[in-house]
Amino acid sequence: MRDPEMTDKELLELAERVSNRGRWGDDDELGTLNYITPGKRRIAAALVQHGESFSIARDLTGTPDPVTKEAVDHRVLFVRPGPAAAEDYVGIAPHGFTITHLDAVCHSTWNGRLYNGRSVEDVHRHDGLSFGSIHAMRDGIFTRGVLLDVARAKGVEYLEPDSLITVDDLETAEEQCGVRVESGDALFVRMGLRPWEAAHGPQTPEYRAGLGAHCVEWLHERQVAVYGGDCVEFMPYPSDVVRMPLHHIGMPSMGLILLDWPEVEELASTCERHERWEFLLTVAPIRLPGATGAAVNPICVF
Repeated sequence: MRDPEMTDKELLELAERVSNRGRWGDDDELGTLNYITPGKRRIAAALVQHGESFSIARDLTGTPDPVTKEAVDHRVLFVRPGPAAAEDYVGIAPHGFTITHLDAVCHSTWNGRLYNGRSVEDVHRHDGLSFGSIHAMRDGIFTRGVLLDVARAKGVEYLEPDSLITVDDLETAEEQCGVRVESGDALFVRMGLRPWEAAHGPQTPEYRAGLGAHCVEWLHERQVAVYGGDCVEFMPYPSDVVRMPLHHIGMPSMGLILLDWPEVEELASTCERHERWEFLLTVAPIRLPGATGAAVNPICVF
């Protein structure tokens, strides 16, 4: 299927139209996190009414994922009797479809360019990113989170893998839930991946429901600070020039921060229970200069 609103030529025009190059200065490494202002943090803190908090991260495991084959390298170095403590080593390759992780703003490139007009040759090095690494986010993310449950809005348990999510779908979910995505928000979209997998088995990453490219401009217009959910872009994306619109337009053009593969089922049920689809979100990435991303443990507080 083709994206009903975007030709390849229009995708190229979109990349220019949503560009945030120079918006926050030529040396900016935070991208859309700049939308999270002190005032936004105060609004987010005021959302805590019940004191209920929970993680939306997936468990890390040394057992390879049955579909992606990804795993964490976890080794116990030694266990000695007596007062000595056990020690271990953990190695994590965070990117992919298994580990809940935060992408550095210069993780993804398109046509040799990265966020804020930097070139791949100048930034991507064997010893790490020289610009736009995860270290730029060392002060953490503290903002209003919003869940748009697209599957719920459509009255289904889950979307099928060939479903392309449109702007109308996002706005219908907004209307149904009585919430509006605003500047500085962390937006999470639910398509029902876990219920689909419970019914059909593990879903291949090559064929998944997700956002169409027209949603990228919507995220830009709404000034979304962070995007996450159980879906990213529609895959495989039907274009010869842009294979992953959120990664290849959103990140290098907008500086869009992506929080890939959170668990959203408990979040959805909690929103349903409280009849409230907004909450406080906190995320604290590791302080590792040059890193392209980091496994994270996002916390939602109601």
